[in-house]
Amino acid sequence: MKGISDINPLGEERPNPSEEEREKLRGERWQRERDEAYQMLVELCNLGEYDMAQQLANRHFNWGYEIVDGIVMERID
Repeated sequence: MKGISDINPLGEERPNPSEEEREKLRGERWQRERDEAYQMLVELCNLGEYDMAQQLANRHFNWGYEIVDGIVMERID
């Protein structure tokens, strides 16, 4: 960790990503969140908490999943 006297307030700034990089990062974050949501829904179904998994999937419609007969399925619109 740097001491306060070692920090230059006019020094390096955080790089500003381009719009393409920002879009790529957004897409990666969205996919990671969607994968985590899928795992959470699968775990709830494995525990027999089908109603809770269904409520969670309905509450987070943007994840794109639904629960059909205790199985996590990709929602088809």
